[in-house]
Amino acid sequence: MPAGPELLLLLLPVASLVLQAPLSRGACVELDPDTEAVVNEGFKLSCIFCKMRGEVPAVASVNWFFRAWDETEFSHFYSYEDKRAQVVDPRFEDRLGWNGSKNTNDLQDGSIYILNVTFNDTGTYQCIFSRILIYSNYNFQTTSNRTIMLNVVPKRTRGLASILSEVMMYVSIIGLQLWLVVEMIYCYRKIAAAGEEALRESAAEYLAIASESKDNCAGVQVAE
Repeated sequence: MPAGPELLLLLLPVASLVLQAPLSRGACVELDPDTEAVVNEGFKLSCIFCKMRGEVPAVASVNWFFRAWDETEFSHFYSYEDKRAQVVDPRFEDRLGWNGSKNTNDLQDGSIYILNVTFNDTGTYQCIFSRILIYSNYNFQTTSNRTIMLNVVPKRTRGLASILSEVMMYVSIIGLQLWLVVEMIYCYRKIAAAGEEALRESAAEYLAIASESKDNCAGVQVAE
């Protein structure tokens, strides 16, 4: 039936969207970290470095360094390696938690979480991400770093860029949903039209067969 291949072609865009939705949950996305914390609240220091070759196994470690606003040198205060975390600076003792990749040595997210932020936490943070890619014949080591200039404020403020980005996010979500609805309506109409055409063709074939049978019967009677 001609409607069969056409039906499959029309459903391919919708099926691809459905299949891509659950797959995107595990995707790695490098986002710009927040730079403003509120005193006495928690704050996430974000450090994400995605692996470009997802099929290549790897191991990674993360080290964090801090330089207060009145200091000139960075000091090492946190490390995470082989699923173990270590706080090495007494200023952050009992105030840090691992907020990155879980249950794996193949880290892509090296973020940490600061509890009970104080004004003394204002300063520059540096995340150093060390990764070893394990190939069949050799290993390849890469090092990436990210710098975060953190400002601690007494009360949360929202900048214009944050507001605009949130608005754009909701506009994009609504636009995608509307596009999906329009696409589904279009596909439904095409499928319905294909079905009606198939019915008309079947009816025409039936009438043609019936007419031919009637003519044959008439011819037989004349012959008799």
